Amino acid sequence: MKYLKKLKNSTKKSTSSIPTRMNILLGVIFILFALLIIQSGHLQLNYGSRFRAEVDTSDRNLVQANVPRGIMYDSKGRVLVGNESKNAITYTRGMNLTTKGMKEISDDLSQYISLDGESATNQDLATYYLSDTRNYSDLLNKMPKDQTNSANLSSTQIYANAVKYYISQKPQVSDRQKSAAIILRKISAASMLSTVYVKNNNLTDKEVALVAEHLSELPGVNIGTDWTRVYPNGDSVQSIIGRVSSEQAGLPSDRLQYYLTQGYLRNDRVGTSYLERQYEPILRGTKALNQVNISSSDNTIEEINTVYPGAKGSSLTFTLDLQYQQMISDSLNKYYQKAQADGVTKYSAGAYAVATNPKTGAILGIAGIGRNPKTGETYSDALGTINHAFTMGSVVKGATVLGGLMNGAISPQSNTLPEEAIYLRGTPVMKSVYPLGTFSSLNAQTALEVSSNIYMMQLTLRWLKAGYVANNYITMPQDAFVQMRNIYSQFGLGVKTGIDLPSEVAGYPGRPFDSKGNLLSGSALALSFGNYDGYTVMQLAQYVSTIANGGYRMKPYLVKSIGQTTDDNKAFITQHTNSPEVLNKVDFTPEQLQVVKEGFSQVVHGHNAWGTAHTLADIEPSVAGKTGTAQTFYYDPDNPGNPNAPETTTSSFVGYAPADDPQIAISVVFPDLDVNSQGHYNLDVAHEMFTNYFKLNPQK
Repeated sequence: MKYLKKLKNSTKKSTSSIPTRMNILLGVIFILFALLIIQSGHLQLNYGSRFRAEVDTSDRNLVQANVPRGIMYDSKGRVLVGNESKNAITYTRGMNLTTKGMKEISDDLSQYISLDGESATNQDLATYYLSDTRNYSDLLNKMPKDQTNSANLSSTQIYANAVKYYISQKPQVSDRQKSAAIILRKISAASMLSTVYVKNNNLTDKEVALVAEHLSELPGVNIGTDWTRVYPNGDSVQSIIGRVSSEQAGLPSDRLQYYLTQGYLRNDRVGTSYLERQYEPILRGTKALNQVNISSSDNTIEEINTVYPGAKGSSLTFTLDLQYQQMISDSLNKYYQKAQADGVTKYSAGAYAVATNPKTGAILGIAGIGRNPKTGETYSDALGTINHAFTMGSVVKGATVLGGLMNGAISPQSNTLPEEAIYLRGTPVMKSVYPLGTFSSLNAQTALEVSSNIYMMQLTLRWLKAGYVANNYITMPQDAFVQMRNIYSQFGLGVKTGIDLPSEVAGYPGRPFDSKGNLLSGSALALSFGNYDGYTVMQLAQYVSTIANGGYRMKPYLVKSIGQTTDDNKAFITQHTNSPEVLNKVDFTPEQLQVVKEGFSQVVHGHNAWGTAHTLADIEPSVAGKTGTAQTFYYDPDNPGNPNAPETTTSSFVGYAPADDPQIAISVVFPDLDVNSQGHYNLDVAHEMFTNYFKLNPQK
């Protein structure tokens, strides 16, 4: 009885505790819901705009679009390189788009445009056909079982077999299907949310109208504009301007990673050579930004709107005068053709010419003809003036004389040296072109006029304090080449000029020692009259400009200013101007310089029968300069060590005018002519270069 009573009391207590626990649990739940509501309100009020922006970015994406490159002008405002705008059909790839979806777009778009001018490869046609799953399945059923056995082959291998089988059947394909296959290839190559050109050449007004009418049915397709580089005033300078890659080629493989880190897309067009490449960051402009609205249901592109129209590339103004540039090119071609007709170009590497403003370094004209001696093929090669080096001959003697004056071997008042040939054991006599005994002695000015090799060698012996006894011995300091090259480099010979073009070379120095470590003393003497080291044509122009302007080695440049072309293409707004830059000052005195200037003047206007450039004496205003003839040998890259290489002759000229106040300095080189050539092609070109310049720029 007591037990029953106790149990009853115990049950009563338990029953009364259940509602209490429930109340506690419900209270906790209520508190959690309240906290959740408070947190939601907090996020909504304080972070709602940020969340909305994040949602928007998933639905609306910004993609880039190309803008036209900057225009290039000559010094008179003539367009050297421009852009031709044209309509284009573009495609912006959506997100998670399947091959089937891209095929449907290709089929639809092929109804409105034709790509007859482009060829569909067998791979294109196979990809197009097999993108339809029904076609793929039907083809697999027709193929041999060993080519479709999934137990032994991967899906990739089976697909590759299907492509080969399809191609082997040589199916009949309509023109529209070919166009659709090409379109599929183009749009398949586009990465997600990037834009490619489907058709940007020969697009007709009818095609534009048809596509515009059906844009709502063609997700990702749009009508845009494209451009191509044009040369409205001829392509005489295209070899220095360079080229721009096509959209198909895209970024060059050798600089792919660099461009990608700079924000380029793989199919972007960039400058691939010379000025187009050198000034790529300036010419490219700022890309347009388009907002692409993506459907949240099927990830297709619903709408494309322009957010920022972009800014076209900056334009460049060159120092070149297009008319004078063309004259130089014409003269070089005319006299090179004459050399060919004369039969002296069998081993010729071409011909080159440069004209500069000696006071500023501005390039007034630059032209080159390259030639393949094996095939006889010639081509435009203005860049050969900076990336080909030749042994130039006596044109460098002005630097040798100034070197002797600067180190005290001779002086302006005392510079007469004996005209005694150099006799080294085991080598032919080293002398000048004229017969031995023609002169007993020469001063520096006359030595330049008659182009005496003997004078330069005698001067070098004194310069280097060499010991010499004819047919017995010669001793020179071990740094003989260093001493001489240090002087030449101050004028720009054997060093890069600093021109604003890529791929410039510094020339090539001959070796100073033989294989046993012995100083090549005879070669040092040959260096003194320009018959050892190799220099570029641009270096010659810088060298003679340094003499013409009084000792300032000016940095040559082609780009005069950078700016923007107005939208109507009628005005150029300058934003930056390149100023003349002095690279170094050669430390000779006015009296020392006057010795060389008098010698250069006598080269043209002197009366000695052995004078070398008297044919330029009729030019007004007067010219001063120096000719060069170097004994050279044909270099065959297929037989570089040929001990019996054919002997050739390189003819060169450097000069400036007016002689008393130079405004133009030039260099002309005809390398590797026949050794018996009697022509004066270098002087003929020089004559026209000076004459034409002063026709265009008459003196007051």
